[in-house]
Amino acid sequence: MIRSTLACLGLLLAAALLPALSPAQSAANARPHLIPQPRDFAARGNLSLSRGVRILVPGGNPQDRFAAENLRAGLRARGVQIDPAAAVRIYLLRDNSLLARDVLRRAHQSLTQPMWPEGYVLVTYSHDVFVVAHSAAGVFYGAQTVKQLARNGGAGPILQGALIRDWPAMRWRGIHDDLSRGPVPTLAFQERQIRTFAAYKLNVYSPYFENTMQYASNPLPALPGGSISAADAKTLVAFARRYHVTIIPEQEAFGHLHKVLLWQKYANLAEIPFGSLLAPGQPGSLQMSVEDFDELAGIYTGPFLHIGADETFELGQGQTAQAVDKQGRGAVYIDYLVRIDHALRPLHRRLLFWGDMAMNSPDLVPRLPHDMIAVAWEYDPEPDGYARWIDPYTKAGMETWVSPGVTNWRRVWPNFDLALRNIQGFAAGGQKAGCTGMLNTVWDDDGEGLFLQDWYGVLFGAAAAWQPGTTSIPQFAHDFGAVFHGDESGDIDQAQRALIDAQETLESVHLDDAMDEYFWVDPWSEQGQEVADRIRPVSAQVRLDAERALTLLDHARAAGTLRHQQALDAMDLGARRIDFLALKFQLADQIAATYRRLYDGRNDPAISDHTSRDLWNISGVNGLCEDLRDGYNYLRSRYSEVWLMENRPYWLNNVTDRYDAAALLWIKRADQLAAARDAWDLRRTPLPPPRQIGIPPAPATH
Repeated sequence: MIRSTLACLGLLLAAALLPALSPAQSAANARPHLIPQPRDFAARGNLSLSRGVRILVPGGNPQDRFAAENLRAGLRARGVQIDPAAAVRIYLLRDNSLLARDVLRRAHQSLTQPMWPEGYVLVTYSHDVFVVAHSAAGVFYGAQTVKQLARNGGAGPILQGALIRDWPAMRWRGIHDDLSRGPVPTLAFQERQIRTFAAYKLNVYSPYFENTMQYASNPLPALPGGSISAADAKTLVAFARRYHVTIIPEQEAFGHLHKVLLWQKYANLAEIPFGSLLAPGQPGSLQMSVEDFDELAGIYTGPFLHIGADETFELGQGQTAQAVDKQGRGAVYIDYLVRIDHALRPLHRRLLFWGDMAMNSPDLVPRLPHDMIAVAWEYDPEPDGYARWIDPYTKAGMETWVSPGVTNWRRVWPNFDLALRNIQGFAAGGQKAGCTGMLNTVWDDDGEGLFLQDWYGVLFGAAAAWQPGTTSIPQFAHDFGAVFHGDESGDIDQAQRALIDAQETLESVHLDDAMDEYFWVDPWSEQGQEVADRIRPVSAQVRLDAERALTLLDHARAAGTLRHQQALDAMDLGARRIDFLALKFQLADQIAATYRRLYDGRNDPAISDHTSRDLWNISGVNGLCEDLRDGYNYLRSRYSEVWLMENRPYWLNNVTDRYDAAALLWIKRADQLAAARDAWDLRRTPLPPPRQIGIPPAPATH
């Protein structure tokens, strides 16, 4: 009876609505701002949403109702009123309904088999929007596109009209998030990540664990307050399922286990004392991994588990030295992966592993179990392609995923120029080679990384994995600010460009980019002087680029209410840190030059008469030393605020200690210079030599 009623409803709606539907003649042909860009697109006339919209789910499917509620929330955030009596209607339909079939027929569209898992058709008319899909995921992703089509039209919100037929190029599209080298996110932030990933059609979240997942069988390594509990993980899995996101936990099962092997209980499992590698010959090594993964499988219910196994450089340096000498490093490595696979087979999960080690023994790769999934990774742009990372596995008949990176590690701000070219090339190469998935990576090597600063690279990864072929970087750069932040002015896009320009300027003098080590290095140290020699010619331009980004951000925020404000806070912080990085070397140079001039001219009345004043200008109130102290202290405060927007307090002190130490260094130097000034004023004693105060010699002139 219910099915009959719904069928009649579908026929009535089709008869009442469809004959009058026609595309507006004035529709523009330009693609709207969308991430990812859809596969097939044709422009249609815009719909005015100034009087609200209603969202209908005629089939009543619970998953589709969730998609509808998510769409309502997204439209409200864009200033659209949800009104059950509104004239504009959005229908979320499955392709087996009579109404959906009629919509597809009249739009001359179809849902072919490759579209069934996640694809959709979206078609707009003068007052109606139809999303038609075969699956719940397809309905959800179509709803996300509807959300992005809504924007401010000047006289009120509008929905950009379109005819879209879309489905992903890669089955698995994800982000791999390092939770083991400092930042450990709160559950609330992880839920926000999941919502955002899903909004851009990512369907995998892979948290990375060395010692930060809590296990009942091995409780020592996971520190209270600095690790993920089973209860929180289960909550996140259930949350992600509604958003069509599969969580793939990575627990390192071979290398990268230093913080586990520090414990005396596990010391005998280490390849070398206090190292990071499990000794394959120790029975306890495999036993510990089996215990960990048995618990993981009970928490993370998806079809995959990730065993890591990358960068096992210590293999053969200790307990396995004889085995490696006899069999070779590649054979010992492959053998242990085979043993891990066999031991974990009762869990009935497919195992992912990093492909960087086994690729060096391509003749041995066929020995790996063929139901394992190789994740090929490389983080540099490769003009000649990525075949050498992919081919050892695809030629062996193994399913292979590709893994680029957002190039955020050890940096004041991510190097998005490198990142986007790496993601673009690796995703396109992976698609061409038949790879079925992409894991874009975020790493926090020195413990200072902020995920809120990574969204530009994360969203480009979402586009590159969904869109077929080579994803356009200029198109993405044009779309990002409008789609992610709701900034129609282009200011945020220009601010991103300004920060890329700052990093390219640093690269031009062979400083790679804005690395954290340059931010912390003492400019008067030997290493600091090497950096100073390089940055000196470009420091002004670096600062102008960073300050241009700050100004553009301020303009964008002043123009209206933007989305993802915390990401803008993180961007503001990144620009300020880049600016201060260059300023530090400028001020240190000026302090050193001033003191050397005063010391060299101590017997020249034209100089010595102003020694007290000039020393005050570099060491007194509002002096240059205080400028350096103030800069570090202000950025310490801002950094802490942004950190706590996403992370637990754990580890934060390890970073703020560096701010405190850097500020204290310049307080001490100010005191030294002030003492020299007092001695000069009171007793007219000679100034101490620059070296005595730590001031380096003047830079060589060319």
